[in-house]
Amino acid sequence: MTTPSLDLVEFIETQVLPKYADFDRAHNLEHVTRVIRNALELVRTTGADINMVYTIAAYHDLGMSGPRAIHHITGGKILTKDARLKRWFSTEQIKIMSEAVEDHRASASHAPRSLYGKIIAEADRDIDVETVFRRAIEYGLSNYPELDDEGQWQRFRQHMAEKYSADGYIRLWIPGSPNEKRLNELRNIIAQPLLLRQHFDRLYAVARQA
Repeated sequence: MTTPSLDLVEFIETQVLPKYADFDRAHNLEHVTRVIRNALELVRTTGADINMVYTIAAYHDLGMSGPRAIHHITGGKILTKDARLKRWFSTEQIKIMSEAVEDHRASASHAPRSLYGKIIAEADRDIDVETVFRRAIEYGLSNYPELDDEGQWQRFRQHMAEKYSADGYIRLWIPGSPNEKRLNELRNIIAQPLLLRQHFDRLYAVARQA
């Protein structure tokens, strides 16, 4: 199968994806659509079940309806409890998909428990320099509106160092994925504070006007 089941796609597009309209700009419909696209591309090289991958990607951030710190756990529970998925998947498949949602978070202390967890974790990284910077800025503006311009810069710089730098916590799980090259490019910019500030200032000005 080269594309997900048409009736599954219809269900996801009408009943699941619209929920992302309620989340912040860093976890909105644009983000989940990009993660779905990234995940489906990885199906080609991993041989994973495309319906499972598509569904996990669609559900992966639904936990943003609650506290962000546990959104991956909440998202896994949402998927498990959605009885409508029994139309397409077995109990064992639903368990695997729920665990994959739980394991997708970049700061997780353990490796994803299955290939599906690794695929969604990798797809969610979406390491494109402009996208990573823009999403971090948008998240700061949405969730820390009390910070002034300098405060937003300091938050942004600290986040980049903690997550994406050579000493950061981000991990890639699919060898040879497009993210490897992009992560090296990103780390090169982070290692140059003046260059990083130039990127921030340009994208921050655009985000402030949005």
